[in-house]
Amino acid sequence: MKQRVVQLAAAISLALVASAAMAKTNDADVTRATLDNGLRVVIVRDALAPVITTEMNYLAGSDEVPAAFPGTAHAVEHMMFRGSPGLSKDQLAAIAANMGGAFNADTTQGVTQYYFVAPSQDLDVALHVQSLRMRGVDMDEAAWAKERGAIEQEVSRDLSNPAYKFYEQLQAQLFEGTPYAHSALGTRASFEKTTAAMLKSFHDTWYAPNNAILVIAGDVDPAATLAKVKSEFGDIGRGTLPARPAFAFKPVQAKTITLPTDSPYGSVYLGYRMPGTQSKDYAAGLVLGSALASQRAALFGMGMDGTALFGTFGANLMPQAGFGMAVGIFPKGGNPQPVLAKMQSILAEAAAKGIDPALVKAAKRKAIAELEFKKNSVDGLANAWSQALAFQGLDSPDAMKQAIEAVTPAAVNALARATFDPAHAVTAILTPESSGKPVAGKGFGGAESFASSPDKPVTLPDWAAQAFAKLELPRSTLSPVSTTLSNGIKLIVQPESISDTVEVFGKIKTNQDLQAGKDDEGLAQLLDGMFPYGTASMNRLQLQQALDAISAHESAGSNFSLAVPSVHFAEGIALLADNELHPALLPQAFSVVQRQTARIVAGQLQSPAFLTQLGLGMALLPPNDPQLRYPTPKGVMRLTMFRVKHYYRQTFRPDMTTIVVVGKVDPAQAKQVVEQAFGAWKADGPKPDVDYAAVPANKPSQFNVPDTSASQDSVQMAQTIDVTRNDPARFALNIGNQVLGGGFYASRLYHDLRDTRGLVYTVGTRFDLDKHRSTYTVSFGADPDRVAAASAIVVQDLKQMQQTPVTDSELKRAKGILLRQIPLGESSFGAIGGQLLTLSVEDKPLDAMTIAGQHYLQLTAKDVQQAYAKHIRPDAFVTAVKGAAPKG
Repeated sequence: MKQRVVQLAAAISLALVASAAMAKTNDADVTRATLDNGLRVVIVRDALAPVITTEMNYLAGSDEVPAAFPGTAHAVEHMMFRGSPGLSKDQLAAIAANMGGAFNADTTQGVTQYYFVAPSQDLDVALHVQSLRMRGVDMDEAAWAKERGAIEQEVSRDLSNPAYKFYEQLQAQLFEGTPYAHSALGTRASFEKTTAAMLKSFHDTWYAPNNAILVIAGDVDPAATLAKVKSEFGDIGRGTLPARPAFAFKPVQAKTITLPTDSPYGSVYLGYRMPGTQSKDYAAGLVLGSALASQRAALFGMGMDGTALFGTFGANLMPQAGFGMAVGIFPKGGNPQPVLAKMQSILAEAAAKGIDPALVKAAKRKAIAELEFKKNSVDGLANAWSQALAFQGLDSPDAMKQAIEAVTPAAVNALARATFDPAHAVTAILTPESSGKPVAGKGFGGAESFASSPDKPVTLPDWAAQAFAKLELPRSTLSPVSTTLSNGIKLIVQPESISDTVEVFGKIKTNQDLQAGKDDEGLAQLLDGMFPYGTASMNRLQLQQALDAISAHESAGSNFSLAVPSVHFAEGIALLADNELHPALLPQAFSVVQRQTARIVAGQLQSPAFLTQLGLGMALLPPNDPQLRYPTPKGVMRLTMFRVKHYYRQTFRPDMTTIVVVGKVDPAQAKQVVEQAFGAWKADGPKPDVDYAAVPANKPSQFNVPDTSASQDSVQMAQTIDVTRNDPARFALNIGNQVLGGGFYASRLYHDLRDTRGLVYTVGTRFDLDKHRSTYTVSFGADPDRVAAASAIVVQDLKQMQQTPVTDSELKRAKGILLRQIPLGESSFGAIGGQLLTLSVEDKPLDAMTIAGQHYLQLTAKDVQQAYAKHIRPDAFVTAVKGAAPKG
């Protein structure tokens, strides 16, 4: 379903402390227990929003699969969504959809994880579903035959990604002879030989309570929740677990991998084996990777001095081992060898001379601060505890913090010496290759017809039916304080006391297409690229050092942000304002950014992704529409520093700016701090119009953009619509959108394209509603010989929406999804900040989600039918296929 791989930078932030097999702790917000059958339970109370996350971690993944069947664990994960004794596939899909949140899973080497994110009121339902799926799962050959088609489409999708192909080869080289030599994804050939009986055997062997860890986070009563867990899981019998696979790592043999890529730029990787998450050297590895990835370090400096377009360090870590990678980006047509040589030199120096102690100190400080930031998301908090318990094997609330604090520069340097040996490096160079120009299509299957197969009404079990019987408007937990400063800045403050941190989200409304002069395309990209170079009073290293000193993350530009411990809020805002209002804009930096931007643009103009979006734009919009403007390499090189500064002064205005502050801060204090930092900023002249004008309806057409690196086609079916972001019709369209594409298997498109036919792995539908123009898009990935059938079903299902009202059960489920998404949209600082920022920028009331909920409750099936009949044109799609030409 969804494979979550632990990145090194993210691993630090995910290293929340945890403990298992303890009845009580001194922390009132954490409850732990181990049931008699061995199930370990951790309950973390987080009252940020009335939302819960449950994560069931089974300590089995691709490590435990039979020989020659690398995707067995992944296939079991898929089949877990096809029902269990006492809960049919359709009932499971309807229940998950009714809950309105996330319902998914991911398979890794040593852990398979199943999770719900839902309103707190649905905790009982989530636990009962997890319990039923632990007890057993329906796995018959007919169901596996259908799911095999979907999982093979997932394999095709990933194998269409050159970076994934490199990842597979890198693992094979670094971990030869061990279970880590293959990814958790699996292969089409092995799936063809896999039987349902094999999958059931894997489930029955490894999905036992004594091989699982259940993490629950959110707004819960811990004692009552633990009682529910005991009631649901306590009578499930222990399993007899087989021996775990052995890991006998061989010395890595140096190797160079070369691959083509459809990216607009090339990539150079230097990969090395590193300690795993359960190694004694794990904390030292985290600090080493974070120090190497610092914006003050030499790898990042490659992008700042022009040696490369960008540079950094990252990693993928499994329990027994992992790998770290230095990364360098070079332009299409450029020579990767100088970038590779620079990366080799940087890592050789790290091995020989060690890491700057100041970077080690900053990395440790930030890693510890990140533990506090994880409290700012219910979902992130649960995932952090799962990582700590299931992936890192921690057994103490302070284990990771203490381990990081104990890391010394000497330990980091010793690990660098042991790791960065060129004799054990795997080098990869991904070189951009053009695939060809778009080709007009003659139609992709529009003449085909299929019997209609909408979702049938599903009778829910009583325990689920009672939970979803009544639709109610949820109470919002937000009480933002909004004010407009004297210079026109809109300031919105949402106090939250869940952590000792503050997060800031900001946006300046600009539109290069409408505000840049003729032949000035690229000004916005050049300006954005210059903010990291520092301010008028601090160079980039001094600015980053000041941010490191207060454990802050900051980015400046037309979209800007800050995350900072609350005790340093004023200092963080001052640094953000200095970067935003007084960027250095130095000639030397301009020269580097201009060359880099021109090279990036040169690659983009030939990339399949850009050609696809350009083709869609040209088919949907009138000729010479401003939204069709794009920079060229020659045009970028003609731009001057004077034009960039003029564009900055013209477009960066306080009266076009919104700042949202979320966290442990008093609104009056926040206003005072923001006014002090941003108050001197003044606007000149009338406010500009930055919204595109309305456009006429598009005509239908098709085209194909070749992509030789992709084995699967990426399909977008798009059309302009006459519903804008303030049109009341949007509410009925949103309900219909949930019927078509919301709620996973319960939606019509998932049911018809994936569940019954196995034509696609995922399908998405979305409305992009602007002030004066809007689009509707359906997107999916499919093999070339399945594109025609999938496209025809999309059109068929849309016509059915227009001809027949949705069923009562579909209408209720769609309303339930949208209503339950209201509290889910308040379950993290990021979600809160993003929601308030968007509403303010679009001049909507800050309680617009509650207002929308009131509309949803009143709408009827007839309203939905009429909205789709009036505003959607099933036969007027522009269909863009990126990949091989569709067959049939």
